[in-house]
Amino acid sequence: MKGYKHLTAHDRNKMAKMRKEGATMRQIGAALHVSAATVCRELKRGTYTYMNADYIEVTEYIPERSQKRYEANLEAKGPGLKIGNHRDYAEKLEELIVDYDYSPSAALHEIENHPEIYGEFGVRVCRQTLYSYVEKRIFARLTNKDLPFKGSRQKKKTKHIRRMKSAAKGDSIEKRPEEVNTRQEPGHWEMDLVVSCRGGHKCLMALTERVTRQEIMRLIPDKSAASVVRAMNTLERKYGKMFPEVFKTITVDNGTEFSNCEGMETSIFKAGGQRTKVYYCHPYCSSERGSNEKQNQMIRRKFPKGTNFDKVSPKEVRMVEDWLNRYPRKILGWYSSADLFNQIFGGV
Repeated sequence: MKGYKHLTAHDRNKMAKMRKEGATMRQIGAALHVSAATVCRELKRGTYTYMNADYIEVTEYIPERSQKRYEANLEAKGPGLKIGNHRDYAEKLEELIVDYDYSPSAALHEIENHPEIYGEFGVRVCRQTLYSYVEKRIFARLTNKDLPFKGSRQKKKTKHIRRMKSAAKGDSIEKRPEEVNTRQEPGHWEMDLVVSCRGGHKCLMALTERVTRQEIMRLIPDKSAASVVRAMNTLERKYGKMFPEVFKTITVDNGTEFSNCEGMETSIFKAGGQRTKVYYCHPYCSSERGSNEKQNQMIRRKFPKGTNFDKVSPKEVRMVEDWLNRYPRKILGWYSSADLFNQIFGGV
């Protein structure tokens, strides 16, 4: 006989039936188009001894169990685990994803980009392999539940045109310089508020630098324009003379919390002088603050919707801010915002 084929579930059932009818190995092999030796080996592997309902010991070929054993052996095929002999590498990946809330891709590149911190492991797996290991429950603590995003997110199919309730208090984003739009120059930011649940008063003021994606987060007492201006004054005191260089422009939406354009732009050190320039997005166009919106999405991983910021401490906010700024980003070549921001502004 030429060629080779695996026995199917149908073949095994037919073999069991013919065996009960007293057929020989050669007759069964001829019927299944395999050799008598193949039939002999299959019967030997699939014959079991068990106790029947009458408590009588019976030995016979059971095709269902033989088929399950065959399928289990198929699943066990293939190369061994690439990280099988590198448990320290697997544990570090597990730690970054579970304890530090990194995505699998971010964890892989964090280890690759910082050998001075994590060491040389002598092995590396790709993103697809790592997801496969997670799916197969290779890790002790890491499961699909620990991954930040699961499944595909569908885009909205319809877009409703809404009118602005009131005119912007400052210049429109249409007047923003081209070097800001193309992210050619650092020092341009997007700003928004992350609000508390119903009943909470405090908010999180979040600023995102457009080139490096550096994040600055500050708790403010309420969602008011005065609180935003006071927070801006605090930032200017912290950065001092460097403030106009670090915060050249800030792009905001048309919420009432950003209605005091003059207050946000005016310096507390130079009488009547300008410390930054504020631009306003078009109404209901959050995509014009895309970097800020993406950062807010990541912030919600630590402070989910329903969080009462009245019960969140400044220390907790600083921890999340540090996590965000040290998170490896694909858009930054898998370096972190802190890496690039400190490189540009010298760690101000």
